[in-house]
Amino acid sequence: MQIAMQKARSFLLILGIIWFSSQLLYAQEEEDEDEYPGSEEDAPYDVNWDEFEYSAYSLGDQVFTISLGVMFPVLFFNDGEYVKKHNFNPPVGGTGSLNYNYFLNSNIFMGGEIGVKFNYTLGENTVFLIPIGLRLGWQFIMRRIEVPIYLVAGVAPQRYLNYSYIGLYVKGGFSVFYRFNPDWSFGINADWNWYPQWPKDGKDDAENRKRRMDANIVGLTLSARYHF
Repeated sequence: MQIAMQKARSFLLILGIIWFSSQLLYAQEEEDEDEYPGSEEDAPYDVNWDEFEYSAYSLGDQVFTISLGVMFPVLFFNDGEYVKKHNFNPPVGGTGSLNYNYFLNSNIFMGGEIGVKFNYTLGENTVFLIPIGLRLGWQFIMRRIEVPIYLVAGVAPQRYLNYSYIGLYVKGGFSVFYRFNPDWSFGINADWNWYPQWPKDGKDDAENRKRRMDANIVGLTLSARYHF
């Protein structure tokens, strides 16, 4: 009988401890609700999710791009006069490039690139160009669609048979990318390339001017970008 009474007292003591603990927890929850109301209207701060804007890029973000496609020699000028025919047949060549961009803020980027271009001539020879330049551009962002517009300037070593030339090149273009995931985006690119030449193999300046050639080339490529 005495053992049974001791068990009953222990059981009642445990029940009392459980009830007392539950009352303390309930009182704490009520205090939290009073301090941090559940509705946005009663909150001590303004909550407006419609005004929240997410920036996909910030200072220090970097992008590495690889592009492959075709090029079209479209316009040639000899000493400022349009040349109706040129020596490329068919007028389609290959092009590829690697470029690196560093973002200064959510839209402006700068970087560099190196590429290679080649085209076959009527004499079944090949012209090679290796443009190397600095890039500067601005990128528009519309949800997952990203549209960078850029300008590139640099030098372009050129090779044809035993002839070589290193000259200026300027390129302007734009791309349209779809952001597939945080690391990769894929898209298309179009650019206009200007390759002026000022050879100095003539006997005088007049002859050198006649030998001057300005090539204008359009490039169309598929591109993949890695973001890091």
